[in-house]
Amino acid sequence: MMNRLRKCCCPGIEIHHGTPDPAPSAPGPYANVDSRLRALARAAQGFGSASIGGLEGAVYHVTTLADDGPGSLRYGCRQEQPLWIVFDLSGNISVSSAIRVASRKTLDGRGQRIKITGHGIQLKKCEHIIICNLEFQGGRGHDVDGIQIKPNTEKVWIDRCSLSDYDDGLIDITRQSTDITVSRCHFHHHDKTMLISADAKHIEDRNMRITIHHCFFDGTRQRHPRVRFAKVHLYNNYTRNWGIYAVCASVESQICSQGNVYQAGSKKKVFEYYTEKALDKNEAECGCVCSSGDVFLGGAQWEARNPHQVFRPESCYSNCTIEAAGPELVDKVCKIAGWQNVPLPPDW
Repeated sequence: MMNRLRKCCCPGIEIHHGTPDPAPSAPGPYANVDSRLRALARAAQGFGSASIGGLEGAVYHVTTLADDGPGSLRYGCRQEQPLWIVFDLSGNISVSSAIRVASRKTLDGRGQRIKITGHGIQLKKCEHIIICNLEFQGGRGHDVDGIQIKPNTEKVWIDRCSLSDYDDGLIDITRQSTDITVSRCHFHHHDKTMLISADAKHIEDRNMRITIHHCFFDGTRQRHPRVRFAKVHLYNNYTRNWGIYAVCASVESQICSQGNVYQAGSKKKVFEYYTEKALDKNEAECGCVCSSGDVFLGGAQWEARNPHQVFRPESCYSNCTIEAAGPELVDKVCKIAGWQNVPLPPDW
């Protein structure tokens, strides 16, 4: 199948079958973040690059899989002071309600295998959060997301997480939350994967800026992501076998899609456009998409609308390296996305 893949050398050019172009091998992103414990701070590419998490705090050890109490994840997350939270054991943490995370926390799952079930993580009116190398599976109930980011939350990095099977979203980012990067995550067995801005009435969401890169959207049905108002940079993601569409641009959204691989299954539409009327406007409109260097497989059908109205990521940041889309990128993303069996680095 992958021998039909060719690199797209010009924006807006459909991919044709043939022999693949040779591409130089490139290391994955974040090659140095596992050298020491706190190397994650300020290491994110894209809009979430300022996040320091719990850099300035002590190391807090999760010593129990209980839902609450001293030594639990919930207990550490609600402390007011900065903390770098690590885990001394592996297993499932079944939570009865969302774990609310206070500002300046790192949830560092390296060295163990932690799965959060029942509910998820809530980032509410906080800043400087890093969530790394955790699994989220099986959240039940109304408005239950794997990671819920709202309102007024900023400077967040979510990296190397595996997320599946929640009743609402896997990662939902709404209500003026901004400067967020989602990287190297694996999304699977789910319907409404990622929502960015929840309602056309929420015109304050025009401030939102999100980067999503090197993620694997693995057969999830829709919303990879669905966007209102926000500026969203998608690069080097692999999205396959969606059930409705891959990416949706709704009211006033600006989506820059660069170097991604979109591999269609039975549903072929890559970019969907939903028309809505912003609260302060008289006419309804959809969003804009610019596609550059993307690869489209399996008969994927796509249309980039109003690409010249989309923001330019290079005018916002320069700390990202975009790889050529092709077989090597697909192989890489499948290997590096989601929870990884990596040791907890030393704290020095």
